Amino acid sequence: MRRQRSARILATLGPASSSPERIRALAEAGADVFRLNFSHGSHEDHAERLRAIREIERELGRPIGVLMDLQGPKLRIGKLAGGKVLLEAGARFRLDLNPAEGSVERANLPHPEIFAALEAGTELLLDDGKLRLRVDAFGPDFADTTVLVGGTLSDRKGVNVPGVVLPISPLTAKDRADLAYGLELGVDWVALSFVQRPEDIREARELIGDRAWIMAKLEKPAAIEHLDAIVALADGVMVARGDLGVELPPQQVPVLQRRIVRAARRAGRPVVIATQMLESMITAPVPTRAEASDVATAIYDGADAVMLSAESASGAYPVEAVEIMDRIIGEVERDPAWRAGLDASHVPAQANTPDAICCALRRTVELLEPAATVAFTASGFSSLRASRERPPAPILALTPRLSTARRLALAWGVHPVPFEEVGDVGEMVEHAAQAAVANGFAQPGDSVVVIAGLPFGRSGSTNLLHVARVPSTTV
Repeated sequence: MRRQRSARILATLGPASSSPERIRALAEAGADVFRLNFSHGSHEDHAERLRAIREIERELGRPIGVLMDLQGPKLRIGKLAGGKVLLEAGARFRLDLNPAEGSVERANLPHPEIFAALEAGTELLLDDGKLRLRVDAFGPDFADTTVLVGGTLSDRKGVNVPGVVLPISPLTAKDRADLAYGLELGVDWVALSFVQRPEDIREARELIGDRAWIMAKLEKPAAIEHLDAIVALADGVMVARGDLGVELPPQQVPVLQRRIVRAARRAGRPVVIATQMLESMITAPVPTRAEASDVATAIYDGADAVMLSAESASGAYPVEAVEIMDRIIGEVERDPAWRAGLDASHVPAQANTPDAICCALRRTVELLEPAATVAFTASGFSSLRASRERPPAPILALTPRLSTARRLALAWGVHPVPFEEVGDVGEMVEHAAQAAVANGFAQPGDSVVVIAGLPFGRSGSTNLLHVARVPSTTV
């Protein structure tokens, strides 16, 4: 089950991929981490899927990460008389707190926090941007608007307020209940929706603590204004291109994607590219050439992982989607231009001991061309700092914590292996050589580069680099 690639695949589970047999097929096809989307399904559905993942993990002998994706606030209009109305461009249209059914003249918007954040001239997007309104006048319980782009508006359609920071928590009552349940189940990552500012990450951290790593979903333009601060506080980031593409012109999304990837790589945080990567494979057995190019672009940019949503959750070809994504990644990583691009986009190390060690690790690997690097890590810190350097040799992460191994399944180039504690440097080198051979990374006579922190077991103390040769007696 060793992956012959550095980038990872995150696959969403759903109605098309709920059975243990299908989940196993996805893992064997190349899925490294599974996403449980708490916008859909019951707690029992997610618990059953997670139990299946853990059983498959034991059978395959490979740590598998599980990410729970919180729904976040959903801003929607209320009901309309007859279920829908036709709004004409240039017409006047009011949004208010009145719960009565709407008409062609007004609709209920049960979100006072939106009215509190409005300014004259603010544009409101309805139904994923299909309709566009301009705010002309407003108060604490209403907004009078002009329809800029008209069309049919149906019940309960979503509302987006681009460019405005809404005074709203990213965690609804539903999210808090889901979060408590997911943490009890033992998820490894929590994807936080509706992130607008650094305080949103702090709020989630108070609830989650160290029970899981937090992935900030960057789907709001307001978050981009605080990008570096959000990246620094989160454990990973997701480029949620669907919502970004609603609130921003589509031509800006690719530019922001690259900016976010660079910021995450600079900080050493895993970054996932998500939404519509192989969208046509929901109904077709092969992707479009444009979709294949989209996946490839994310890999050339150095993203840690690419994600399948409906393709694997509800599509007709979930396993084939993972297989094709695996092949696209492999093809890109065999291209010499991919390695040259990673080297050209490499970001300087920070002025601290762990980064100095990992910077030296990268240079040592380039000069000596070892079979593998081996990082002893308890918290995952050493492996993530090594991954940040994008070394040209696989990173074997040996950790005494299964939870850490599962979290690291999302990190670029990292092959996590649960392992026992070591007592001294000699034992560490011996175990590193044994693990590299046992997991198919090295052969007797090969060299491996080892990094660790002394004293052992202290998080963030990476301060040792050792070059070792695998003895001929290693089994």
